[in-house]
Amino acid sequence: MPGRTAGDPLRASEIARRRTEEERAEAFFPLRATTTAADSTRDARAAQQIAWRAVVSVLRRARDAQRRRNRSRGPLARTLTTAVCAFAGLMIIISAMHAEGTDLRPARNTDLVSFVQSQSRHNTELTHQVTALRQQVDGLAARADQESDLTPELSRQSRRVGLTPVSGPAVTVTLDDAPASVAANGIDPDLLVVHQQDIQAVVNALWTGGAEAMTIQDQRVISTTAVKCVGNTVVLHGIPYSPPYEITAIGNQARLRAALAESEPIQIYQQYVEAYGLVLREKSEPKVTLPGHEGSLDLTHAARYSGFSEPTDSGTQ
Repeated sequence: MPGRTAGDPLRASEIARRRTEEERAEAFFPLRATTTAADSTRDARAAQQIAWRAVVSVLRRARDAQRRRNRSRGPLARTLTTAVCAFAGLMIIISAMHAEGTDLRPARNTDLVSFVQSQSRHNTELTHQVTALRQQVDGLAARADQESDLTPELSRQSRRVGLTPVSGPAVTVTLDDAPASVAANGIDPDLLVVHQQDIQAVVNALWTGGAEAMTIQDQRVISTTAVKCVGNTVVLHGIPYSPPYEITAIGNQARLRAALAESEPIQIYQQYVEAYGLVLREKSEPKVTLPGHEGSLDLTHAARYSGFSEPTDSGTQ
C-alpha cells in the first residue's frame, strides 16, 4: 500500500465540502425519486403565486398607462365621452318603450304577407263600391227609360254579360294540390300543385259543354275574366285565392260532364291525379244560385285576333 502524502488532508477536506454542498442541494431540490405529495402541492402553489404576481404586475402597468392617458386628455374629451354614452342609453330606452315587447324589425316575409292581405282587402272594398255605384247608375237609367222599348233588352243583355244572379242545375269541379306527404318524397314541387292552365282547362271544357253561367271561387266569370297564377295562388279580378279551387257552371249536367270527360287537358291532369295524388272532384247539384259580377267591366289589355299566320324567316308570326 502506498504511503500518504502531504496533500491527503487537503483532498479529504475538499471531498467533505463537496458532500456538504450536495446534501444542501438535495435538501432544496430533492430528486424525483424522493419527491412526496406534499412537495408537489407546495410546488404547485408556488407556481400559482408566481403566475398571479405576474398577472397583477401586468394589470398594474395597464392601469398606470390608462391613468397617464386620462391625464393627457382634456375635460372636453371626457365630457364628449359621457355625452355619447348618455345618448346611447337614451336611445335604447326609447326603443324599448316603443317596441312594447314586439320586434321593431319584422321579417321581410311578414311584411309582404301583410301587404298582400291589405291590398286584397282594399281591392274587395273597391269592388263593392263599384258595384254600388253601378246599381245607382242602373237605377237612374231605369227611371229615365221607363217608357223606352230598350229596357227589356237591357235586362236581357245584363243577364248575358253576367251582371245579374242566375239559378239552375249545376256541376261543380274542385281542384286541389297534392298532399304534403307526397312532396317529402323528393318529387318536383311544380308537379304537385294546381296551375292556372289546369283551371283554364276546366273552364274551357264547361263552356264547350254549354255552360250558361260560371263562377270561380264564387266570383262570376265574364268575358274579361282572366285566371292568373302568382306564386302558389290564383288571382281573379285582383284578388288572390289559395287552393282548393271550385269552378261551378249552370247548364245541362249530362253535357257538362261529357265535355269534362272528353277534354284532353283534363285527361292529362287526371294522370297526375293518379300518379301524385292531386285532387279532381266532380259534383252535380240540382239547383244553385250564382252571384252577379261585382267590379269593373273595363278591358285593360287586348289585341285584335287576325288568325294565325305562317312563321317568317325571323321566327315571328
